[in-house]
Amino acid sequence: MSEHSPSSEAGLVEVDLARQQVRRHAQVGDLAMLFTSDYKRYVVRLHKEGVTHTHLGAYWHSALIGRTWGATVQSQIGHQAMLLQPSLTDVMKSLKRGTQIIYPKDAAYIVHRLSLHAGSRVIEAGTGSGGLTTALAWAVMPSGMVFTHEVRPDIHQVARDNLARLGLLPFVKMFLADIKDGFKATDVDAVFLDVREPWRYLPQVRVALRPGGAFASLLPTANQVIELLRGFDEHHFADVSVEELILRRYKATPDRFRPDDNLIGHTGYLIFARCIDPGEDMTRWQRPERQRYEARMQARAEIEAQAQRRTDEMAAGGKKYPKLPLPG
Repeated sequence: MSEHSPSSEAGLVEVDLARQQVRRHAQVGDLAMLFTSDYKRYVVRLHKEGVTHTHLGAYWHSALIGRTWGATVQSQIGHQAMLLQPSLTDVMKSLKRGTQIIYPKDAAYIVHRLSLHAGSRVIEAGTGSGGLTTALAWAVMPSGMVFTHEVRPDIHQVARDNLARLGLLPFVKMFLADIKDGFKATDVDAVFLDVREPWRYLPQVRVALRPGGAFASLLPTANQVIELLRGFDEHHFADVSVEELILRRYKATPDRFRPDDNLIGHTGYLIFARCIDPGEDMTRWQRPERQRYEARMQARAEIEAQAQRRTDEMAAGGKKYPKLPLPG
């Protein structure tokens, strides 16, 4: 006898069709975006009595609820907009800012390099306006958690309001705390530091990370990167990588396809590393280019030392040339 009767299979089909209808249509409580013909974007939470005011007039939410995603809707003065579900980039750009947020291009790559997925546990320090916090929560939900730390009360509140508007607070634990006293979570999969001197907090990072966990930071200047690299040697972090992302848009015109006049260039250095056993020999796990460089520096130092010894011998009245073996 079949495990599922025809009537139960029909019921499952009906449920799936009902779910498809929900996914295809805007519902009360959904996060939606009004996309206008001049490429303005308005990210809103839909409510029965809600209204969104734009430069093209007001859009009543009651006229949006139940519409198919991708449909064209009209403002009260007749201007059209497209009803879409916002992407993560749209959501991040819509945040109220108390500080500069991490660019979406960097945020997406950070999530990728930290290998975050549903169920991951990640620490963030330097919440700011919650831009990266949003991307982290988006990646680890619904079963993971972001533990984010901020020292400024006003900025902390801005981030909380942003996350609440997006419905992401259930996946974020926010702490108004200084990380010099340690993090509010342990045994996490990854740690990201958006602070001025991250190398000062590497001992706290080691305590919080699980063995082999991933670390990342974003820094604007080369001097800061160099200090962090030196800190990795002292506190046993390996698999080190320093990278930079350059984003170039293209004009999406078939008869005039070419690079856009502007590009998003240097927005910061991205530094990644792994926490390793403190008993490991760090010289073994340095990157090959660094091993080659340090081998050259050691060879140069030995050559210079030999030259200095010969100079000292000559100054002391020694032989000008080293002894050579006599023939025969």
